[in-house]
Amino acid sequence: MKKTFKIALLSAAVFVAAQSTTYAQEKKPVTKEIGNAAKDVGNATAGAAKDVGHATAKGAKAVGKKTSELASKGAAAVADKRYEGHWALTGELVYIDEYGKYFYVDKKGHRQFITKAQMRTTKP
Repeated sequence: MKKTFKIALLSAAVFVAAQSTTYAQEKKPVTKEIGNAAKDVGNATAGAAKDVGHATAKGAKAVGKKTSELASKGAAAVADKRYEGHWALTGELVYIDEYGKYFYVDKKGHRQFITKAQMRTTKP
């Protein structure tokens, strides 16, 4: 009789515990749902802002490189002598500086010094 009573009491306790956890999972506070939704919107906004920031930085960098390239080419055309009939391997114009060295201006606006052996006599 004592064993049967213990088993029945244990079964009732397990049943009550199971019902209380099921009820607790079904009922969620509304404020928690609103807070989670606000976090989701905030994360989406932050992600979109980050993407726009990266695109803007990439565009600004490209514009800066092109501006540097054009300024360097203009300065080389005015200050240095153009080596006629010769081009760099990339198809850029070759110039001679005041020290007699050959160079071309790359896409970033930097002078790339080359030797006569590295030049082409036909435009690529």
